[in-house]
Amino acid sequence: MKTLLASLAVAATAAIPAAAVTSHDAAQVKIERYAPNVDVSTLSNAEIVTLLNVINSGDSNSDVGAKIERLVRAYQ
Repeated sequence: MKTLLASLAVAATAAIPAAAVTSHDAAQVKIERYAPNVDVSTLSNAEIVTLLNVINSGDSNSDVGAKIERLVRAYQ
């Protein structure tokens, strides 16, 4: 789990400029599509980017939803 979080953090750092183009509201809509109970307003920009990277990873919807929920729990 720590390895997953570390690798996602590295990927998030590399993708921060791309996420700057995505508005906070658009990110919330995209994240809530996979994990409806996630409150994006409490997350940092880097955490949101990490979640967006998970969404764009190509994994199945259920895997993406589970990963997002795990990451959000870890961020809180």
